[in-house]
Amino acid sequence: MIIADHVHKVYPTRQGDRVVLNDISFAIDRGEKLGILGRNGAGKSTLIRLVSGAEQPTTGTITRTMSVSWPLAFGGAFQGALTGLDNVRFISRIYNQDYAENIDFVQDFTELGLYLREPVKSYSQGMRARLAFAISMIIEFDCYLIDEVSAVGDARFHEKCAIELFQKRADRSMLIISHDTEYVRAHCSRFAVLHEGDMQFYPDFDQAYAQHMVNLHS
Repeated sequence: MIIADHVHKVYPTRQGDRVVLNDISFAIDRGEKLGILGRNGAGKSTLIRLVSGAEQPTTGTITRTMSVSWPLAFGGAFQGALTGLDNVRFISRIYNQDYAENIDFVQDFTELGLYLREPVKSYSQGMRARLAFAISMIIEFDCYLIDEVSAVGDARFHEKCAIELFQKRADRSMLIISHDTEYVRAHCSRFAVLHEGDMQFYPDFDQAYAQHMVNLHS
């Protein structure tokens, strides 16, 4: 289970402190898939980084009793000076994985070709996201954090991602944020809307979507 308990996140700016998340509390149980809607700047990506452990709350706690992936469209965990292949080797060793088998999967899945032998710091955002997703699939997690995966790559790549996540790992927990509301509708069983630092839960997608649209036009 993942439990966020009264999470508050503040970023200092030249204009003063900016409250991004204001007293957020929720839980994700094993197998649950929570979709979060919200306009740009609502705090969705901040929340997913906090759940992953990439950042810490200003106040409040996040407790994890199951293994959690890094955000699947987030390349911050990579060593930029290393090549894509070296990053796969490094992460394979950390998780005691078969490097040769993992390389074969990553090469086939990412279709990055010769770029896998180039430093990750030279990758575009989309290339880094492809590599992050592929590496996330070689490590089995109890909960996957999905940050705008549908915005990366073409339709064929989206289909490959969907097979890995929603077919092969249908029993896993997921926290999904996306501007593609249909993606959230299709893959989630619980729904929430982030707006001006507050998160509200709704019993079904249609109610969450209706509130999301009100927020977009307010």
